[in-house]
Amino acid sequence: MITLDINGQQVQTDAEPDTPLLWVLRDHLGMTGSKFGCGKALCGACTVHIDGNATRSCVLPVAAVASSKISTIEAVGQSKVGKAVQDAWIAEDVPQCGYCQSGQIMSATALLTTNNKPTDADIDAAMSGNVCRCATYVRIRAAIKRAAGTLTT
Repeated sequence: MITLDINGQQVQTDAEPDTPLLWVLRDHLGMTGSKFGCGKALCGACTVHIDGNATRSCVLPVAAVASSKISTIEAVGQSKVGKAVQDAWIAEDVPQCGYCQSGQIMSATALLTTNNKPTDADIDAAMSGNVCRCATYVRIRAAIKRAAGTLTT
């Protein structure tokens, strides 16, 4: 058994140590908010936070994060920053198909947790590798700026 700290809760899984964290979350624990996109850590749909850092979970062996704090989209709204990002996503009407949005929100939240006044270059760097096939990038940037504005007031 592997014990994980997910969203502040201790959970156990009997997954093989080399099982990607994404599949443990989705298949073993029923947490389906993080999505499978490419399976190669290139698209960002599977992004979660590992010790506060945006991390691709599709290629990360579960054994590698047994001593880490894992946060998923299911709990992102429990933090001030995560709630601000979610509210901004709604206000800017960001999602189109919605498939990539959990990864986008997790990356944006990680950015704003460490930098609540990001420049366009900061946003580009933090969001690079998060692919949106619907091309809602302009709305994503606007939502990040809106969320940042609520955090600095």
